[in-house]
Amino acid sequence: MKKIYSFLSLFLIITASFGQNKQSEKADKLYDGYQFVDAIEEYLKLTESGEADSYVYKQLADSYYNIFNIEEASKWYGKALEDSQDAETHYRYAQVLKSQGKYEEANKQMDAFSKMVPNDERAKAHLQNPNYIPQLADISKAFNVEETAINDAENSDFGAVLSNDNILYFVSTRKASKKEDAWTNQPYLDIYRSIRNEDGSLSAPEEVEELNTIYHDGPLTISADGKTMYFSRDGHSEGSYKKIKNKRVKLAQQGIYKATMVDGKWGNIEALPINSKDYTVSHPSLSKDGKTLYFASNMPGGIGDTDIWKITINGNTYGDPVNMGPKVNSSGKEGFPYISDDGILYFASSGLQGFGGYDIFKFDTNKNDAAVNLGNAINTKRDDFAFSVNISKKIGFFSSNRSGVDNIYKAIPICNFQAIVVAKNADNNKLIPGASVSLTDAQFYEIAAQATNLSGETSFDISCENNYTVNVSMDGYETASYQVEVSDGENVTINADLKPINELVTETEVKLNNIYFEFNKSNITQKGAFELDKLVEIMKDRPEMNILVRSHTDSKGSPSYNLKLSERRAQATVQYLISKGISKDRLSAKGLGSSEPKINCGSNCTEEEDSQNRRSEFLIVKD
Repeated sequence: MKKIYSFLSLFLIITASFGQNKQSEKADKLYDGYQFVDAIEEYLKLTESGEADSYVYKQLADSYYNIFNIEEASKWYGKALEDSQDAETHYRYAQVLKSQGKYEEANKQMDAFSKMVPNDERAKAHLQNPNYIPQLADISKAFNVEETAINDAENSDFGAVLSNDNILYFVSTRKASKKEDAWTNQPYLDIYRSIRNEDGSLSAPEEVEELNTIYHDGPLTISADGKTMYFSRDGHSEGSYKKIKNKRVKLAQQGIYKATMVDGKWGNIEALPINSKDYTVSHPSLSKDGKTLYFASNMPGGIGDTDIWKITINGNTYGDPVNMGPKVNSSGKEGFPYISDDGILYFASSGLQGFGGYDIFKFDTNKNDAAVNLGNAINTKRDDFAFSVNISKKIGFFSSNRSGVDNIYKAIPICNFQAIVVAKNADNNKLIPGASVSLTDAQFYEIAAQATNLSGETSFDISCENNYTVNVSMDGYETASYQVEVSDGENVTINADLKPINELVTETEVKLNNIYFEFNKSNITQKGAFELDKLVEIMKDRPEMNILVRSHTDSKGSPSYNLKLSERRAQATVQYLISKGISKDRLSAKGLGSSEPKINCGSNCTEEEDSQNRRSEFLIVKD
């Protein structure tokens, strides 16, 4: 089998290289001399005469790739890959597809590349995060959902709340010896806790014995300092119930109780005065300052079956219940309120418009707008409820019976913010409407583009988790790039002060920012193209101007290698300018390697010094 495999591998290599013959000899010489524009012309003649094969298609694609003509490169890579090609062709096609915003197709090419050369660092990076698709944030999606390891497969677990000291409290029917509720034929609820470790994992749940009775206990809420708890409890345990004589039943309601931490145990349990034998008071949630308690109840004066209410707390004094009103409550059932530290009230409702069963909604108590459904990232056609979030620890939890039994799920907040770009003339501060603004990801692939409005503004909704760059261009102005500062959810304003383009021209040179190349590569990238387009515009405005492109490298690598690399980069730069309509007679190129460093630091250069030495110069040549 090994001999057969080796033979087949050799056959594929021979097949892939087939086509490099006299028909393509002229084009190949131009390509090998980095004359990509002329090479493209010759390769295209072969395609028109019907003499092209997969080798010619690949050479055409590579030529377009080197001068950053993405659309044509994509077209010819697609044709080349109809036959077997080497791994690098798959890689380059993936980069082209990313530049076109075709991220799923790019991932397929990276998958093929990674299978062919699994030890390549680029393949390893892809395999570590194979589903990476850089894109704008879905601003409507606020959470990612993951399962937790604390659920019991056969019993209900819900109502999870994470305290600030990393204790996750929840309720469960998992206790085997627990008696059953005669009304539901289900085991009574108990309160459990699990420790959340530094890596986010959860310890095995333990029963909080001092809080549990033989009846229902929980759900609950914890104060910010972790020393006070309010929890629901069945009235049977306190002897608070009504006797129904004809059925010989003792009917108890849920009430809310307060407990305090004493020597590491919960004690001093006392009932709240809002409890009643006539209606249920349950599902407590305490505000960050400890002065407001939200809860669910079917007490008189409500809007529907059960409503969300609140009371004020002042020490041991409790205010009168206040209904949260029609922006929260409906004619159906509302329950499981949770008030976050930033004043967002999360709750479950079967009466507001949703996906089915209980859905989770949020209501901003700071704005008093109508409640909003959390969307299908959280909600399903089954019951979804008991949402809580610890903002400081950036983790939330909710409950759902989507699997057929109540389970606890993680809700991981997605940090989104708006990057607002304001384009202005750097000289007179006048706003610039109609400026082109693009957003590129950490690999410099464009993921969105739009124009500034009449006020010189535009904006992007983006994720806090990724790195982005904003590129701003306008006819008559220098193109500028700005790194988007990482935000914790606050909007960021980017003041793009564009310099009039004539300021780039001196008597001896055109001053551009460094032309970006990938490590050890010489093809023009998107970031490099942004910068070179400034020179294209200047040379079109000044037809008498001739330019010598001088390319320098840092001191890493041997002098001979650096010289060859700088020559390739200088030639690629010239070829890009030619492809944009600048006559080849107006351009010349010279690679100087590491022979003329801007900072003479030898072999002990810092990264910043290396960066300054890696540069291109655009000298004005006098006739």
